[in-house]
This record gives sequence, structure tokens and C-alpha cells, in this order.
Amino acid sequence: MRFALPICFALACALSSHTLQGQEIDKRDRIFGKGWRLDQAERTDAKRPRVLLIGDSILNGYLKPVCAALAGKVYVDAWINGYCQSSEGLFDMTSEVLAHGPYDVIHFNMGLHGITPGRIPLDKFEPLTRKFVETLRQGSPGAKLIWASTTPMTSPEKLGTLEDNANAIVINHNRMAANVMKEMGVPINDLYTLMGAHLEFARHDGVHWEAGGHDLQAVEIVKVLTDTLAAPH
Repeated sequence: MRFALPICFALACALSSHTLQGQEIDKRDRIFGKGWRLDQAERTDAKRPRVLLIGDSILNGYLKPVCAALAGKVYVDAWINGYCQSSEGLFDMTSEVLAHGPYDVIHFNMGLHGITPGRIPLDKFEPLTRKFVETLRQGSPGAKLIWASTTPMTSPEKLGTLEDNANAIVINHNRMAANVMKEMGVPINDLYTLMGAHLEFARHDGVHWEAGGHDLQAVEIVKVLTDTLAAPH
């Protein structure tokens, strides 16, 4: 079975079964793993809940343990992308992804690819983040939303410590995003605080995490997803 999205989606259409292989937006933001893509679970039970995870290469790290923990109970789709709130066509692309729903829960982050200075004007950050949440609600009106804060930026030279300048941007963006989530009634999964307490799992690139970090994130995400699915709508 194959899934295809329109050319305007800006994700080139080299398809494999249940995977839409994408084209990188910014070579400076090269990630580990297989690149940008929409991965979709093969569904055989129409009654089983569906979850959509949205994020960047950090999602690439925790996706496998999350899927393993929820196997047989929840179908997990993942949109791994290199976009930020100011990316051209983001909202149309998001709508195209959501058309593959409906989803019961959407767990999302839009973080690391927006920290380059000037990429998202500060006065536009909250309005664009608000528009992204509105796009999720319009495209999947029955879904419960959960926002995941962006994980810390660490020092490539001194493992186990924060990279002050870049991490200050992450903190500020998380603060502004949290303002929007509070205003719009979206719960927060605070992955920043989680990983800030476990910098020993930081990779040398200052962005990604070792397997132990992926496992920590997965445990927290599975708990949040399970609790959210069990709660009344």
C-alpha cells in the first residue's frame, strides 16, 4: 500500500511502503537517520486509536521505542520534518499530513530548525505558533493536542554542559510557545526539563541524544500519550 502527497507539498515523491521519503530543506540542518518523511503505521484494526507525532530529528530518536511500547495498542504515525513556524508552505503541508488522519492525539514540536537567528522574527513567533495550533485543530478537529518543548542545546566541546548562546534561544522560544499553549489550552510535555536533568546523554553534535536519552524521552511520551488517550475528551 502506498501513500502520496501533492507536489506542492515540497516533499519529493520517492515512495516506499508506508513511508514518504522527503527532500531536505536546509543542508546546514542535516540530521541523523533517514531524512524528512511521513511514516504511517499499517492499520488492520479500525477501532484502535491513532496518534500523530510531529517533530524534527529529535523525533527520529524516540520514534522506535515509542512505537515498540505502544505496539498492539495504538497506531503511531510520524511526520519528521525540517520546518519551523516561518517556513514557506508550512500550513498547507501540515493540512496535507492531517488529511491522512483522523487522529486521536497529536503530539508536536516545532523547535530546532527555528533557532537560527533571524529565521523566525521574534514579533512573529507567537502569532505563527498560534496559527500552527489552529491549523492542527482545523485539520484534525477531534484530536487532543500536546506540545513538546524543545530539548536543550549542549556544548559539542564539553559534554554534559549547555551551549549558552544557542540554548538561550531555545529557552526563549520555549517560553513564547508555552505562552501560546497556555492561551489555547494545549497541555505541555516538558522535554526540555527532562533532558536538562540528563545532559550526560548529549551527543557530540550539541543537538541530538544517545540511546539512553531516546529511551528517557520515549518513556515520558508514552506516559503522556497513554494518559491523554484514557482521559475524557
